Amino acid sequence: MRTTTASPTAAARRRPSPDPGSRSRPAPPRAAARDRFAAGAFMTPAVLLVGVVLLAPFATTVYRSFFDDHRHSGFAGLDNYRLFLTDDALLRSVENTLLWVVGTVALPFALGMLIACLTDATRWSRFARLCVIIPYALSGAAVAVVWNFVLSTDGALNQLLSAVGLDSLSTSWLLDWPGNTLVIICVNAWQATGVAVILILVGLQGIPPETLEAASLDGAGPWQRFRHVVLPQLRPVSIIVIGMSLANGLKSFDLLWVLTRGGPGRATETLAVSMYQETFLLQRPGAGSAIAVVLTVIVLGASWLYLRRQFDEKGA
Repeated sequence: MRTTTASPTAAARRRPSPDPGSRSRPAPPRAAARDRFAAGAFMTPAVLLVGVVLLAPFATTVYRSFFDDHRHSGFAGLDNYRLFLTDDALLRSVENTLLWVVGTVALPFALGMLIACLTDATRWSRFARLCVIIPYALSGAAVAVVWNFVLSTDGALNQLLSAVGLDSLSTSWLLDWPGNTLVIICVNAWQATGVAVILILVGLQGIPPETLEAASLDGAGPWQRFRHVVLPQLRPVSIIVIGMSLANGLKSFDLLWVLTRGGPGRATETLAVSMYQETFLLQRPGAGSAIAVVLTVIVLGASWLYLRRQFDEKGA
């Protein structure tokens, strides 16, 4: 019996050839317009919320900064911004703000890294983490009240020094500049270190143990393992920690205000406190608006420069 099989060439001739443009065929114009409309409808509430809550007040603040502080405000040009060159209180505020930028970034990050590395995978790690994290759960006003009791002239710290025979170390911790500013920065670090510890611990737990074992087998010591293995893998977490510390330090208000009210005089004011002082207490909304604009530019500029440098190094 003879069986007939169709040749591959004949089968290929009978099979309809696929349309080469069927897979990459663009959507009809109506469907594309409908998709764009749906995307815009979903984004509109968020855009309106950002515009109403953030952009509109900022635009109003920028506009107000170009007017004077009289009852019938007139256009003042850059007079409010010239105060940064002539007003001694604002010059001191800028100095304090620069100190805060360095202190509130370096101290929480360094302490958080040290505590996270020392308490990672140890028996007493949970208790140590709890002790560090509890201050972060407190409000800035509560922290200020506690430390005011400790740092006042007749406070707990000076009494402790006197009790142990170290009267020579007793001082007015909150009265002399720049020591008072440095002390307040340390208080802020005491509160802010908790979040740095949490984030860095999360980063440490994400490091594969095989990389550390391989480095140990290659003869790397603890410092070499930390520098060449651990620290590079913590870069994404480090970016977040330093960025948060920078923004929170620059806009810190409640801790400073409750602890010293910017005093003595206006010696411990930062730009955030000076903005409140000028706008609401001295009734100079034009100057306060100018300070707010300068503070916003500093925060955005410092954050952008830092993030750009980090991502450039990561890309390189």
